[in-house]
Amino acid sequence: MNRHPIVLAAIILTLFAVAGSGLVAFTYTQTADRIERNEREAVLRQLHALVPADSIDNDILTDTVTISAPELMGGEKTLVYLGRKGGQPVAAVFTPVVPNGYGGPIKLLVAVRTDGTLGGVRVISHHETPGLGDKVEERKSDWVYGFNGKSLQDPPLEKWKVKRDGGYFDQFTGATITPRSIVKAVKNTLIWYRDHGRSLFQAESGKGKGKEA
Repeated sequence: MNRHPIVLAAIILTLFAVAGSGLVAFTYTQTADRIERNEREAVLRQLHALVPADSIDNDILTDTVTISAPELMGGEKTLVYLGRKGGQPVAAVFTPVVPNGYGGPIKLLVAVRTDGTLGGVRVISHHETPGLGDKVEERKSDWVYGFNGKSLQDPPLEKWKVKRDGGYFDQFTGATITPRSIVKAVKNTLIWYRDHGRSLFQAESGKGKGKEA
């Protein structure tokens, strides 16, 4: 029996397999790099919406610290992006988690300026009910813009609740749990900043290493 055709076929199949694997690996590498760049640009756009690019001169994406304040921030570790200009603090952007949203955890970006006022709030991830709780998204309503410029003095601390609970902030028709939870999370972030904010900028940051404050 002539084995040469079988051997030749096996060699050809092996070469195709090697070439295919190499192509897949190359495609993955190129795609992964592009995905990483896109994700970086998306996060940077969100950060600059809260801390305008012309108000800082550092790389806010890599100038970060990690804090541990689960009782206020909702997670064991919370990443904080630091904005500076000329080496001076401008704002800190926290990433708290609302653990008790109606549909599950809600991830936020909360920007706090050095004077304790809010640069803004954004909901970056949630599982709230479409048409009700999802109005916390800026593309669904302007509700989240109501935090702009607010502080623990405006409104007073005791008014950091939704109106149904005797507070300052609006809730949604048919959906109170979601805005109530977010208002509390933003208030807690401001409380942490009031009590510990100076520690964020006192030492050199992690420069992308996620140093703990």
